[in-house]
Amino acid sequence: MTQFYQTTLGHSKGPFTIQETAPSLTTYPFKVEENMIKVRSGSDVVIPNIWLRDNCQCSSCMHKATKQRLLDTFQIPRDITIRSSEIDPEGVRVKWSDGHESHYTADFLSSSHMSYLQRAKVRQDLVNIKLWDESIAQRPPIVSYDNFHDKDGVKDVLDKIRTFGFCYIDQLPVSPEATEKALERIAFIRPTHYGGFYDFTADLASKDTAYTNIYLEAHTDTTYFSDPAGLQAFHLLEHSGGEGGTSLLVDGFKVAKDLNHLDREAYHILSTVNVHSHASGNEGISIQPYRGFPVFQHDPETGILLQIRWNSSDRAGVALPVDQVEEWYDAARKWNDLLKKNENEYWCQLTPGRLVVFDNWRVLHGRSAFTGKRRICGGYINRDDWISKHKMLHFGQDAVMKHLPTG
Repeated sequence: MTQFYQTTLGHSKGPFTIQETAPSLTTYPFKVEENMIKVRSGSDVVIPNIWLRDNCQCSSCMHKATKQRLLDTFQIPRDITIRSSEIDPEGVRVKWSDGHESHYTADFLSSSHMSYLQRAKVRQDLVNIKLWDESIAQRPPIVSYDNFHDKDGVKDVLDKIRTFGFCYIDQLPVSPEATEKALERIAFIRPTHYGGFYDFTADLASKDTAYTNIYLEAHTDTTYFSDPAGLQAFHLLEHSGGEGGTSLLVDGFKVAKDLNHLDREAYHILSTVNVHSHASGNEGISIQPYRGFPVFQHDPETGILLQIRWNSSDRAGVALPVDQVEEWYDAARKWNDLLKKNENEYWCQLTPGRLVVFDNWRVLHGRSAFTGKRRICGGYINRDDWISKHKMLHFGQDAVMKHLPTG
């Protein structure tokens, strides 16, 4: 099962809108019967007593500030039972056979039977994602730097990144200091073997093709990490004495959907065959993930495509016997051909004062060759950190906590 996102640029409706519906207290979404609590969901679903006791929300079982469990789960008797219960306007109060007393709201009991997809909507920060092609050049997502100084401005930028996979921040002061501060409004900048915030020219100071002036095809960065960077940012500070260096962006989710329609077997191969990567150019360093990963990574519970890992330059090997690797090469060739179709390539010339921030798990980037001096600054931000920031700003604390996977 593979699930994709909204395809047509400009359409606002998608399959992943969150709708919060409060339960009616005149028709409780649960009932207590034979010392069991059942959730009304078509046929009644029994909530196991061990689960209820383990998920008691009182202050002695759950730390109110940290939201961490204080209860020693495995001290709960396996055969724990409900001694008595009392329904009130907010839910039900339960006295347990171990002497503890719990209160469960109707909303909490109702949410206990959420589907994997319902939980994933908030946990994975699924919004109305819009797939795009080269036509996005006519109306790319942009936020003015003047509007990026408070929570609303940060939310606007992250909304656009989550929807389109990238966003420009315009009218940014042309300095590395201003760029670094702008990124830190989202989350802390991730340090790597290249350092933290980067400011570089084509001098091969680090042994990577990014530090050259050659053409770079569309790729994702840091495939050689077990946890690739979540966001990446570039700010062109200077380009003098030459030309070229046009930036390339490709919506990997859109191209993956194209491949799935064109050749399901090729898509399956790139979703299941692991690929190993490495970063070994710098003296004394050979960074490799703890295991290989496929080009396309999906949530095993929902089938939703979560990540593209594609960097042919950093590829170390394909995890197939050598006499079987041709099937991977054939599938990868079809993917590569789609990435390089003109209709999928969005070419954009960065200018001083325009910062581009993009989702490195979705959007592939590259550049044309260039001459002259070209100075770029930017940085990486961890995936979990920026998704956490967006979830809190977009859904709110209460909704995020409600959708925690507690089953």
